[in-house]
Amino acid sequence: MTATRHLLDVDDLSAAELDQVLALAERQDLPPVLAGLGVAMVMERPSARSRNSTEMAVVALGGHPVVIRGDEVGMGTRETAGDVARTLACYHRVVCARVLDHAVLEEMAGALDAAGSEVPVVNLLSDRAHPCQALADLLTLRAVFAGGPGPAPLAGRSIAYIGDASNACRSLAKAAVMAGMAVRVASPERYALADADVVALGALAEAAGRGGSVAVTGDPFEAAAGADALYTDVWTSMGQEEESADRRRAFCGFSVDEALVAAAAPGAVVLHCLPAHRGEEITASVVDGPRSVVWAQAARRMTAMRGLLAWLAGGGRGR
Repeated sequence: MTATRHLLDVDDLSAAELDQVLALAERQDLPPVLAGLGVAMVMERPSARSRNSTEMAVVALGGHPVVIRGDEVGMGTRETAGDVARTLACYHRVVCARVLDHAVLEEMAGALDAAGSEVPVVNLLSDRAHPCQALADLLTLRAVFAGGPGPAPLAGRSIAYIGDASNACRSLAKAAVMAGMAVRVASPERYALADADVVALGALAEAAGRGGSVAVTGDPFEAAAGADALYTDVWTSMGQEEESADRRRAFCGFSVDEALVAAAAPGAVVLHCLPAHRGEEITASVVDGPRSVVWAQAARRMTAMRGLLAWLAGGGRGR
């Protein structure tokens, strides 16, 4: 029996499997592999893109999405996360969850594995990772650099992430090095990638064998110099509101503005996983400007989920 494939972060896929998911996402003729089946979506955090993209991807594949608020199941208070997962697996083909603590996802996946369940767990966002966003990011870059669907020459391309090396940054960096990209992360020291993350990314790049690399710096212009793409995210995420003032001071000089875009390669594009705080991590003239692919990126959250769910339902367990 082949082990059930969960997606808690991008590196739960091999580089070849990542290619397969992206190729499925780019197809317009996917069969209704979820016809007659449910997909549970446990939402401990509020969501715009994760909820809408996942619901519509499930519908596109013929399935029925069921959204469950965190207070409806009370994971860790009313019931263990493992028991919630086992219950939902009785009714659904896939269990997705957007959680406060990544350990909850690990508990859910572990409980299903221990029970011999074939239902996969998909991370819609946790404090540690945001893999579905990273899939959409690569789809966007493939479309930009290839001029349309199909294989894209991401190997040898470079992307600069400017700002907090958060969950979105870590998942993006994993996906990008697996695709053979040079990743540069510019952050204030307190908010930089941990040394362990850098080491792990280097090992992941080496395992992929596509020439990917990672570098960290405290200088946004050093990261942006000649880059094919610039990427940023909010400086203060949900649950960090009390740190807002401190974070604004720490990230002064790390805004993606016209000067930073000018330092990138000619024709470089700008990405942002949203929501955007204009005047903080990015200026209005950039996020709404001609270099921005932010709305195409947001649209690809749905196509990315469609490809991932199709892979999990049809080809994710060695079938």
